[in-house]
Amino acid sequence: MTDHYFSADPGVPFTRAPFSCEVWGRTLDLVSGSGVYSKGRLDIGTAILFRETRPPTGLPSGAHILDLGCGYGVIGLAIALHTDAVVTGVEVNERAILLAGENAEALGVADRFRASTPDAIDPAQQYDEIWSNPPIRIGKEALHELLLTWLPRLTPGGRAVMVVGKNLGADSLQRWLGDQGFPTTRLASAKGFRVLETRRA
Repeated sequence: MTDHYFSADPGVPFTRAPFSCEVWGRTLDLVSGSGVYSKGRLDIGTAILFRETRPPTGLPSGAHILDLGCGYGVIGLAIALHTDAVVTGVEVNERAILLAGENAEALGVADRFRASTPDAIDPAQQYDEIWSNPPIRIGKEALHELLLTWLPRLTPGGRAVMVVGKNLGADSLQRWLGDQGFPTTRLASAKGFRVLETRRA
């Protein structure tokens, strides 16, 4: 079977690929790698997410934020650099988890950012915000299961911010989320992507 970046242990040889990107007015020096989503670059969807949003504000002291499907950590790390929140990255790809940890160390936020597999995260932990470029290509059923696992962990009044390709079902996902009791609005639309904000009612 062909390996994918969302495999737990991709079979392709592991090579690191450093790169830099501009996020919310700050340059992030990161290391990505083979077998991990968006090797050596910031993918278009995540770039649009950053361009169309601002860092979280008005968070309570000691806020917890989840980077869902964190990859090598760019979204969660950017949030950790711009806030004092505790950020958890959740990821199934072991290489991505390794790289996210290394990037957190290099950026000096390892005390507030930690990436791990879903089963290593306290199921009772709630999150003030969830940020994600979700793994749409795992399929609709798996994606729905993923979102219904994590969105209920939002604190009352909490929100999720996600970027989804229009051609990958962003509009139908928005409607589905509303039907599940998670009111969802469109914050922005650019280059074939939607930035969605989902609230816990």
